Amino acid sequence: MTDTAEQDERVPDEDPGARLRARRLAAHRGARRVLARFGFHQTLRERLAALDGARDVYDLDELSDVYGDGVVEALESKVAALLGTEAAAFFPTGTMAQQVALRCWAGRTGDPTVALHALGHPEVHERNAFTEVGGLRPVRVTSEPRPPTAAEVRDFEEPFGALMLELPLRDAGFVLPTWEELTEVVAAARERDAVVHFDGARLWESTVHLGRPLEEIAGLADSVYVSFYKSLEAFGGAALAGPRELVTQARAWRHRYGGLVFQQFPTALSALLGLERELPRLPEYVAHARVVAAALREGFAAAGTPWARVHPEVPHTHDFQVWLPYEPGVLAEAAVLAAEETGVVLFGNAWDRRGPGLAVTEVHVRSAGLEWTAGDVRAAVADFVARLPEQVR
Repeated sequence: MTDTAEQDERVPDEDPGARLRARRLAAHRGARRVLARFGFHQTLRERLAALDGARDVYDLDELSDVYGDGVVEALESKVAALLGTEAAAFFPTGTMAQQVALRCWAGRTGDPTVALHALGHPEVHERNAFTEVGGLRPVRVTSEPRPPTAAEVRDFEEPFGALMLELPLRDAGFVLPTWEELTEVVAAARERDAVVHFDGARLWESTVHLGRPLEEIAGLADSVYVSFYKSLEAFGGAALAGPRELVTQARAWRHRYGGLVFQQFPTALSALLGLERELPRLPEYVAHARVVAAALREGFAAAGTPWARVHPEVPHTHDFQVWLPYEPGVLAEAAVLAAEETGVVLFGNAWDRRGPGLAVTEVHVRSAGLEWTAGDVRAAVADFVARLPEQVR
């Protein structure tokens, strides 16, 4: 699935979908009602204005950072405290953070093999970086659109030095295991003398479904990566958290990978703001995403849609998928037209083909989505379905 929360919507005019994407972005920016407003849709001026209030999270009279000191160190300490780890290191990207983490673990275990899900971010979105850059050997525990099971980990036919678990598994629908399932999977890896690394890009919002605080979740793993922009609305950046000795080694590899950036204070400040402002609200977003998901199902049923799927039926986080039996282009045009003509954006992301006449999109619920009632969602669904061509319906 296209990583719409990470890519720039502005593409060259010769791209066949450029005009549609430009319309979608313009409609989203001008809409009076959306389920989520993302910072990367804003102008530079708007993004800079987002730092207003940074004095509430850091002393702006301090000198700016140089190669990771100052405000960057403050952010690292904050993350380590939240996750209950000995230390944390700031990285410019999650791709780099996880390559470094698993490379360090491979050096310690003597085994470069990393077991992970076939739908894991490194396998789908990183151009074989583990192999091409990191010298790692990924093996796929399962390709089923769900988290791996303890039995699959325990019975996997090849040895591996590290197990990587993406929490939640985004390309399967932002799905999470239960707390019991997660502890069993970790125990199965330990039985095989493997270390456990959490791809926790969206770990922040996983506490509701797992029913445990962040530090208890992170405490299951040997190392954890978290992102600052996917849910916290920072400008970018990531952190690798774990034992002090591992993090110290990771800092050396961060330098070798080109990740020791001269100054990063805007990103670090935005991350501190996200931890202060957005992190406490994530459970509220998750709860309302479940209201939205239920209303979507009701709306499609009332509109007579031949088949519709909200996945998971009860979202595990504040993000989930919607599947419909139409061509992606038909759905994309209907969604944009509805947004342009009503000022209401129900589906603000791209639709991806998942089979003949079958498409899927992602729905994100953030602070703007809290304004929607279940009735608002059902009304938007009715308007959307009415815009689908008669012959398709």
